Amino acid sequence: MERIGFIGLGIMGKPMARNLMKAGYPLVVHNRSRRPVDELAAEGATPASSPREVAEKSDVVITIVPDAPDVEAVILGPGGVAEGVRPGMLVIDMSTSSPVLARRIAATLGEKGVDVLDAPVSGGEIGAKEGTLSIMVGGSARAFERALPILQAMGKNIVHVGDAGAGQVTKAANQIVVGMTIQAVAEALLLASKAGVDPARVRQALMGGFAQSRILELHGQRMLDRNFKPGFKARLHRKDLAIALSTAREYGVPLPGTAVVHELLNGLIGMGRDEYDHSGLVTVLETLAQAEVKPQA
Repeated sequence: MERIGFIGLGIMGKPMARNLMKAGYPLVVHNRSRRPVDELAAEGATPASSPREVAEKSDVVITIVPDAPDVEAVILGPGGVAEGVRPGMLVIDMSTSSPVLARRIAATLGEKGVDVLDAPVSGGEIGAKEGTLSIMVGGSARAFERALPILQAMGKNIVHVGDAGAGQVTKAANQIVVGMTIQAVAEALLLASKAGVDPARVRQALMGGFAQSRILELHGQRMLDRNFKPGFKARLHRKDLAIALSTAREYGVPLPGTAVVHELLNGLIGMGRDEYDHSGLVTVLETLAQAEVKPQA
């Protein structure tokens, strides 16, 4: 089996790396903070001190880091992956990042004889742990075929959507739908609560109809439970929507609903709740309405 280098062992990355190990892949790991590296090293992974060292010891390198500047630094920066690659390698960036950067990375590493895929994911911490992530892949068909067995260890719905950058465009579309649906669920449950109707029962009723969604199921319950421990942090979703809005400006596409959700997330972060789960967006609306999504006794 190919030796895989894995960079970025956060909420998503660590369980994804574990699933690769469970599938039998030998793993080389690196992270900005040392603790998760030590955890996986105790389980059989090989630690590395830099992204460059990861590349030097691997056949395939996977990165999943918070933002586009992090992606650029880890892959193209000093001591980065690009300094350690050799012809015939494959680099898979599974971060949510800029389509423009994804295309630049593909071109830069392509000059070194390295294939590159941009393959952002959706499914949150639960999907990462269970190996059921949705993975949206941009890059060549040849690289996708090589990567598919590796991606299948981490996800279930794996779609090759096009050339370099296409995965990131798809992820931007995903985050638009997720963000606007969270807002819709928050508004619906808050309206019910302030109108004196039990939001828990409203959610139960909606789950059986056309409004049913995974977000109503999971994040609606989070709102009712007041459980905003992050499965996906609000500040990261704001970053993702900023990428979507920037891409939309480049192509002249109006995204008015996305802009509203982005501003609500700005408000949430302005309230000092940037580490909340993105379902915590409901608390901004609650502040404006002077009410809370609260099940009736």
